[in-house]
Amino acid sequence: MPDVIIDRDRISAVHAVIAPHLRVTPILEVDAADFGLPPGPLTLKLELFQHGGSFKARGAFVNLLTRELPAAGVVAASGGNHGTAVALVAQRLGVPAKIFVPRVSSPAKIERIRACGADLTVVGERYADALLASEEWAASSGALPVHAFDSVETLLGQGTVGLELAAQAPALDTLLVPVGGGGLIGGIAAWCRGAPRVVGVEPDGAPTLAAALEAGRPVDAPAGSIAADSLAPRRVGELMFPIAREFVAAVALVSDDAIRRAQRALWDVVRLAVEPGGAAAMAALLAGAYRPAPGEHVGVMVSGSNMPLPGLG
Repeated sequence: MPDVIIDRDRISAVHAVIAPHLRVTPILEVDAADFGLPPGPLTLKLELFQHGGSFKARGAFVNLLTRELPAAGVVAASGGNHGTAVALVAQRLGVPAKIFVPRVSSPAKIERIRACGADLTVVGERYADALLASEEWAASSGALPVHAFDSVETLLGQGTVGLELAAQAPALDTLLVPVGGGGLIGGIAAWCRGAPRVVGVEPDGAPTLAAALEAGRPVDAPAGSIAADSLAPRRVGELMFPIAREFVAAVALVSDDAIRRAQRALWDVVRLAVEPGGAAAMAALLAGAYRPAPGEHVGVMVSGSNMPLPGLG
């Protein structure tokens, strides 16, 4: 068994630090039949209601509240949601923030980062380009890098979703979690440790975790998808991979069309406006990429909402 450096004790400890700054995001209990699926209990964990519109605020708060911050502040690379979270947390704590995003980042996310007062630079086509630029900035400025997924602090912060959900829905059998770089699923899987089962969901155009599990290590994967601004970082993190190999039960792949249908269904059925990456886990259910057993209690991470308001652009 790998040396799991992200465990329940450490997740609980950072939760005590960041809890005063977080929202306890609600769950929504529905019948899967509401979505045209076979009847069964379905729990939606609504992380789209977290500060900054996604779960990313959790990891950002851990980084900025538990690490020594230089006068130059912090720097982050992001497809959008992590940048929004770091910018928001930095603004609240009075810390300078420099954010790099690629051109694939959505206008809605770019606007949110700027609204939080961060110094924003749009560079390159994909997340990897923004990451390189952020590393160069950290080296030249002395700013503290806040990695979107491959750092202990980020993983611990995202793991607090698992802690919170365990109290809200203790009877879950399976939890579907979207995967980009793997910070969210790594943290959650480290908390759950197999109960409930954790299943990753990725766009078939960006199968980062699926490729890593097949290769036995993180490897470059295609990075093309409607959800590329949140679920296409090229490869999963080194720190999360041993956790995923031990505690992620399976990975389901979904098409862009399935993600679009899931976005539409979440709006039509429960009036949730969800960005593509945030709807990926639901897409696995609706498209049959994950098929629950009869009576299986499934949880779905609805992880982000940084998109234009429906009907207004």
